[in-house]
Amino acid sequence: MTLIKRKVKIFRIKKNRKEEIDDIVLYETPIDLYVNSMQIVNIICLAKDLKELAAGFLFSIGIIDSIKDIKEIKVNELENSILVELKEEIDFEIENLDINPVSRVVDTTCGISSPWRNLIKESLDKANIRSAIKAKDNIKISASTILSAIKKMQVKTPLYRETGGCHGAAIFDINGKLLSVKEDIGRHNAIDKVIGEILLKELNFDNVFLTSTGRLTGDSVLKALRARIPIVASFSAAIESGIRLAFAYGITLIGFARGARMNIYTHPQRIIT
Repeated sequence: MTLIKRKVKIFRIKKNRKEEIDDIVLYETPIDLYVNSMQIVNIICLAKDLKELAAGFLFSIGIIDSIKDIKEIKVNELENSILVELKEEIDFEIENLDINPVSRVVDTTCGISSPWRNLIKESLDKANIRSAIKAKDNIKISASTILSAIKKMQVKTPLYRETGGCHGAAIFDINGKLLSVKEDIGRHNAIDKVIGEILLKELNFDNVFLTSTGRLTGDSVLKALRARIPIVASFSAAIESGIRLAFAYGITLIGFARGARMNIYTHPQRIIT
């Protein structure tokens, strides 16, 4: 079994006192993702929930549109790899991805690189996502439901609370029922994992919202757009790239959702008090 955390000795200074204590740190592991026996990307991640990560990543970049496009997902823990076989009718050629060697690495800091980002944008244009998100203008969620969901996500992300070294993401229905919650060192990986779990459970993305512990960047919003999720909330800040995309495509973007307050950056009509 791949290790995800270990104990280390540290020296902590508190109130002018130095003492040696045990602390917990997380491993980041490079995982090779293969599609039809071809290696397409190396994802630096927390090595758990890897089937969900693979399904969510492939969905986010537009290689699959549904879990029904996948014939099989296998995780090889010894080789740190995920092997995905697509259904025969899915038209996939690695040469069409136009991904250079550097772009084949998805790290835990900056998220997805420009070639992957371009793939997602192409899939958004083909699916007419603006109209799909616009059709969800009638969804209304109370601010208290959003704030309660953020708290539930925090409670259900123990590695984040134990180490402070990873991010969490969750998907809820509009009544605040938790459908999926996952953790990863990369905020974008955590989002892929919850999207992947919804796919693997064969649930749909109708009438749901997404929460995250991470900054709301353009990459985070792109993943929500692919899943047609109209509301995205975090207790961290929104970044200009995320705000711009959310405004353009009709997503309600919420940051600093903490305690009894939140900042709504775009399309506030879906949130009621």
